[in-house]
Amino acid sequence: MRLGIDWGGTKIEIIALSNEGKELYRQRTQTPRDDYRGCLDTVKQLVDAAEDATGQKGTLGLGIPGSLSPRTGLVKNANSTWMNGQPLDKDLEALLGRSVRIQNDANCLAVSEATDGSGAGAHVVHAIIIGTGSGSGIAIDGRAHVGANGIGGEWGGITVPWLKEDEYPGPDSWIGHKGVIDRWCSGTGFQLDYQERSGTLLKGQEIMALKRAGDSTACDAYDAYVSRLGRSLAMCANLLDPDVFVLGGGMSNIEELYADLPDTMAPYIFSDTYETPIRKALHGDSSGVRGAAWLWD
Repeated sequence: MRLGIDWGGTKIEIIALSNEGKELYRQRTQTPRDDYRGCLDTVKQLVDAAEDATGQKGTLGLGIPGSLSPRTGLVKNANSTWMNGQPLDKDLEALLGRSVRIQNDANCLAVSEATDGSGAGAHVVHAIIIGTGSGSGIAIDGRAHVGANGIGGEWGGITVPWLKEDEYPGPDSWIGHKGVIDRWCSGTGFQLDYQERSGTLLKGQEIMALKRAGDSTACDAYDAYVSRLGRSLAMCANLLDPDVFVLGGGMSNIEELYADLPDTMAPYIFSDTYETPIRKALHGDSSGVRGAAWLWD
């Protein structure tokens, strides 16, 4: 049996998969924010509950919104900032009495979708999370591409490319740079951009309902979002040229994106033709937790 955990900023979720990939158990609970020790205890409680329910002991993979530094072994680049600087793998191994494999949550999404999702069978899968934050991960032949420094696919801290005159220099972000993809291409960024235009903070689906009804402010916010996301994807197309892009996170449920992004990307792609598909994650917002379980494949 394989156990996977997705440790996010708002929820911690566990899944138990059989060796054939059948779901045996799933549970999620609220993340104890700003409480590292509380998060460790929550992980242990979830693992104990899964193994009690299935009557089996499993391998454990963990997806986090950051990565482990190859130099120090400590968590870095996590937007759940209370994780940064912590020896997460060692702490969990001591707590659970077993080895733990940890990957960036976007890498887990890529592995999941490359294994039995929208990118199954593809050589290179580039998975993009567009949810509370925006990150990306790469799977090559079903395995996460971590990179020499543990930052393979880490696009959230990159400034949105081909900035327009009225966008420069862009808003501040937790990363410390202006106009970055994490700030502008996330669901949070979509909401904040609409708020700046309208003076009202709405959820993404509420903004899209207004857009579909013809509201001009919502239309402008959506067009700006598609442009920024399209330019960011075009940059990755030029650099990596994956076989498929897979979108996950709440914004991936906006069906209009799949029709609008290719035309938005086209002017920025250095090729006379570009037909790489952009697909929604087959396993939805739980794809990352499945990928964490598959880290032991």
